[in-house]
Amino acid sequence: MELKRASAARQGARPGGRVLADALVAQGIDHVFAVPGESYLDVLDGLYAVHDHLKLVTCRFEAGAVNAAEAYGKLTGRPAAAMVTRGPGACHGAIGVHIAQQDSTPMLLFVGQIPFAETDRESFQEVDYRRMFGPLAKWVTQIDDADRIPEIVAHAVDVATTGRPGPVVIALSEEMQKDLVDVPDLGPALVSRPQPDPDAIAAIGKLLAGASKPLAILGGGGWTATGREAIHRFLTAHDIPTTVAFRRQGLYDGTLSNFVGDLGVGPDPALVARAKEADLILAIGTRLGEAVSQGYTLFDQAGGTAIVHVHQEASEIGRVFRPRLGITADLNAFATAAAALPVKRVPWGEWTAELRAIRQAGRVPTDTAYPLNVGAAMRELETLLPPDAICTCDAGNFAGWPQRFIDFGPGQRFLGPTNGAMGYSVPAAVGAKIAFPDRMVVSFVGDGGFLMTGQEIATAFHHGVAPIVIVFNNSMYGTIRMYQERSYPGRVSGTALTNPDFAKWIEAFGGHGETVKETAEFGPAFRRAVESGRPAVIELVMDPEQITSRATVTQLRAGTGVVKPAAKPPAAKPARPATARPRAKR
Repeated sequence: MELKRASAARQGARPGGRVLADALVAQGIDHVFAVPGESYLDVLDGLYAVHDHLKLVTCRFEAGAVNAAEAYGKLTGRPAAAMVTRGPGACHGAIGVHIAQQDSTPMLLFVGQIPFAETDRESFQEVDYRRMFGPLAKWVTQIDDADRIPEIVAHAVDVATTGRPGPVVIALSEEMQKDLVDVPDLGPALVSRPQPDPDAIAAIGKLLAGASKPLAILGGGGWTATGREAIHRFLTAHDIPTTVAFRRQGLYDGTLSNFVGDLGVGPDPALVARAKEADLILAIGTRLGEAVSQGYTLFDQAGGTAIVHVHQEASEIGRVFRPRLGITADLNAFATAAAALPVKRVPWGEWTAELRAIRQAGRVPTDTAYPLNVGAAMRELETLLPPDAICTCDAGNFAGWPQRFIDFGPGQRFLGPTNGAMGYSVPAAVGAKIAFPDRMVVSFVGDGGFLMTGQEIATAFHHGVAPIVIVFNNSMYGTIRMYQERSYPGRVSGTALTNPDFAKWIEAFGGHGETVKETAEFGPAFRRAVESGRPAVIELVMDPEQITSRATVTQLRAGTGVVKPAAKPPAAKPARPATARPRAKR
């Protein structure tokens, strides 16, 4: 969408609602995801005036609106805006702010506020948003003076997009939106990114020269296509076995021979065991948080394993694990500098091959007597996804299926909430499809999460986009059931679910529905969903006994979790050599 650029000249007196709309356009914000409310009527009127430059996406629930905006920011690297009304609307939208904070995603959330004159009277729907959102956002503020709208919006964009990206929350007092002010619009600022110290890059070369079992862990937010391509060049040139942090599959080409899997919730136990043998960890972008570090047990806090920790935020370096070398830098700038590091010594080819073999062995679907082998279905889906597909993922045990069995290519993206928020995937898929209407968008979601925010599929119909939603239906809150079976075997409490016919559910909207009960049905069902050109739901009727991709309920009750691979695995797509040049993004 062509954006109107800010002018230094004043435009004459405008109401605050219009000034805010113009401020968003001036900053290059081109999408607003919103549930309308009476607390920001004047802003809605302002958005009407700029509808040629900024798309207003009307959503059905505030959590859906904020999640859609978060996904938009993940994909584009630029913040979208979300708008919700005061009180209940802000509370509903808070989960999206928490997602953006823990996922390091740039985002602006505007919250309608009570009239400033009624502050501290517990007025209708009054909330102190600085206190409410303080622990969840990079910055929380309130605009009470319309003269300051351009200043605050411009600063909010800078805060959201620089350093470690994250969400900014801005409350809008009601009467301020009506005030007439004569102020200039402010355009975006060119802010230089922190560059890595050349001596630190040279130090990485020395650490690699002394290593025999290096391991890279990629994570974090703020990556660009250029940065991802550069980090590919660095890691492939040195043939360093590479993992991705929790739900960061979109950062690395999983088809390369040096991609060895993910470190997060439900990783391959064999990979975790070998990761503990590494003598050099390159933690690039990841915070090395609880999920990645397996409950802070993967490494020695005192620095027994040499760790190079690269992060945009200096306070994250050494927060838990003491690094041998800490580098504060923009991740893309670091990647470019690291890619220029000369290759002097690569004696760990066998180590890389061993870790890749673990990944490939883990992708062999397990034998099952149940008609639907979900692992086999995911392997087939891998062949059906176009090179530029975007996949969104919810929280839950079901997520282990696509994460374990699909190697995502260099042009594909995978979005998931690292804070474990259910209800993310469907609105994220809608936001992704609105951002990139010509790319295939596939949502992975469990039956529990789907009925939390699945109604956002109505937003897809309203705005003419068609994501494909794959519902993994085992009629339970699977993750909690898993923990129950581990701690209280056989004592099922509160985790069983009753579901509708999901195919008929989407058909009621005018969409395309499929129910898959056998492995052979999946491929044809997916193709029909694509060919329909409509929003689609594919329900996978799963075996409730298969509680995770690696264990059954019976195994959990017995205290075991080992599942043997199938005797005849499907033909594997050959890995591209780590030294190969990554394919161009389509």
